[in-house]
This record gives sequence, structure tokens and C-alpha cells, in this order.
Amino acid sequence: MPSRSLSCSAGTIAVLAMLLAGCDGRLPGLPGRQEAPEARISDAPPSPSLRAGGNVIVDAVAKVGPAVVRIDTTTRVINPIGGLFGQGPSIQQQQGLGSGFITRSDGVILTNAHVVEGANGVTVTLPDGRTFKGKVLGGDPLTDVAVVKVVASKLPVASLGDSAKVRPGEWAIAIGNPLGLDNTVTAGIISAIQRTNAVGEGQRVPYIQTDAAVNPGNSGGPLINDRGEVIGVNTAIRQAPGAGLSFAIPINTAREIAAQIVQRGYASHPYIGIRLQTLTPQLAREINATTSECRLPEVNGVVVVEVMNGSPAAKGGLKPCDLIESVGDTTVKNPSQVQLAVDQARVGQELVVKVRRGDRRANLSMRPAELPHNS
Repeated sequence: MPSRSLSCSAGTIAVLAMLLAGCDGRLPGLPGRQEAPEARISDAPPSPSLRAGGNVIVDAVAKVGPAVVRIDTTTRVINPIGGLFGQGPSIQQQQGLGSGFITRSDGVILTNAHVVEGANGVTVTLPDGRTFKGKVLGGDPLTDVAVVKVVASKLPVASLGDSAKVRPGEWAIAIGNPLGLDNTVTAGIISAIQRTNAVGEGQRVPYIQTDAAVNPGNSGGPLINDRGEVIGVNTAIRQAPGAGLSFAIPINTAREIAAQIVQRGYASHPYIGIRLQTLTPQLAREINATTSECRLPEVNGVVVVEVMNGSPAAKGGLKPCDLIESVGDTTVKNPSQVQLAVDQARVGQELVVKVRRGDRRANLSMRPAELPHNS
């Protein structure tokens, strides 16, 4: 999905119009993630080192593979020509397929929210052939994390790693059920980390990028390292002629969201209620030459386009044309960095946003609110 950007003509006029439009937007702005409550997501034992001299990929897969599951879903949909014209039943069943992995031996499974979205029935199949009926505890469409529970005990579990330690160039191994082919393993390397523009700007997830082959059906399956630890949840792909890239939700992010879902059935996301645009020197020059109401420095940065009426940002004094320089302790240069910084804030607690307004700088204090769950 292409990222949004501004051109120098029509795009400039559109952004200028938004800058001068004031604070009447209805979009919720920048939701983020509240610090997760205490909840036990994994009961896997500490991960021992794999044996020296062996094939690390084989060993890593042998360690995690038994905990990787196939998730089959059924969704009831209305057939608009069924019944009335006699062309099939009025209610039809659609089948879906994805992957997941067990993190708790009593049947807690992590997967993607889009895998189980709208599902009326969920079936979980283990590599050893056992099948269970699954219950969706909740899903978070903003991060694409969901938790499924089955009634079982002493299930194999996948060890969770630390995605903060992942570095480009390391091994990346994907396990799942791509294209309906169960228990498939592909391998590559970590191509990049902190990809906030992988599937569009303003993302709430700093994705892990890999060149390991991932296809439909891999969604929700684990991305593991050469030590047999889950470092990410496979969620998206970008295809190009002759090649493709895959993206995974860092396991640290997925663990936080899953903990909230297990605790309360949903994830909490703070937001301050603004819409942003990447600023370039060229765009600043064009805006400054067009109007005197919005004076922007000719730098690379992120500018406020719109402030939602009654939002935490509006109450804190943030205005259109403000150039945001930092959020909390984080220096920001683009909308995605602002998004992630707000993500780490807590609902109801003070958040300081440093802005540049014309020739002056100001520290604005605001208290993020909780984004409505249906937004």
C-alpha cells in the first residue's frame, strides 16, 4: 500500500486548505497503546541454547513447530439473491484459514485479528492432528493482534523472545499454513526493523521486515529466530515483480496487546486527537508563499494539519500549523514517530508535546484520552 505524500501543486493546495480549515475534523487522530496490565500470556520455560554444531534452522523449527497451529474459521454471510430467487440459501458460510501459535499450555493462542474477524466458528488444529473448538477472547484491529482460547491442558508452547533485541541481518524463520499447506517453513533474514510505513503512514506498529517467504494462510503464525524464540507475528506482505517483503508485529507489542485482551477482552489505546502531515522545505516554502496565516520553518519535520474539537490536543493548546518537535522524551520527525510516541503514553496521565509555532517554541501539556473501541 503506497504511503501518503504531498506533491508541489495540487497536493500543496489540499494541505493548505486543511491547515487553514481549523479544528472541525471528526477523525479521532492519533490513538496509541496504554501500558498493558499484568496478565500471564506465556508459561513457556526459559529458552535454553540450541546445541552447537547442528542445523540451527532445523533445531529452531523442531523447538517451536509443535506449538504452531492451523486456524480454520467460518463466517455466516447473507446471500442477497438467495431465497428470493431460489439461487442458493439466504445464509451462506464462508471459510477462512490462518495460523497461530500456543503461548500458554492451557490453550492461549496468539494470531492476527484479521484471521478471526467476524468468525462465527473457530477450529484449531495442532500439528499432531488434535483438533479443538476455539473461542475468540478478543481482537485489536489497530495492531492486528487477537487471542483465541481452547479448552485443553499440557499443550506444547512456543517460547517468546525479545523483539527489542532483533537486528537486521539475523536469521528469520516463518512457520505456518500458507495457501492451505500445513506445517510449512520458510527462512530468510531480518531485512529491517521499525518499519512504521510498511502498510501506510501513521501506523501503531513498528514492524519487523523480512525476506522470508510469507503467503496467505501464514497470517498469525510466528516469525522465529535461530534460537527457537518467537520474535514476531506474521501479518502483512508487499509483493513486487520477482520478489516480495513480509512484515511481522514485534512480539513485545503483541505480548502487551494480548495481555490486555486476556485481562479485559479488548486493548486500550490512548489518543490526543490530531491529524498530521510530513513537512519538507519545499512544502514549507510553498505554504509560506501562499498565505501569511501559517508560517512554517523550511525544514523536514511533522506539522499539525487538524485538531479534533474537544480532544486532549485541543484542550492542551495544540493548533494547526504547529510543528511538533518531540512527544514526551522522544524527538519526532514524521507522523509515524508521533503515533508511536503517543502509543507509549498512558490514558489520563500528563504528556508533554514540544512544538515550534512561528519563531517561538512551547511545551504543551495534555492528558491522552482512551480511543473508543469501535473507532
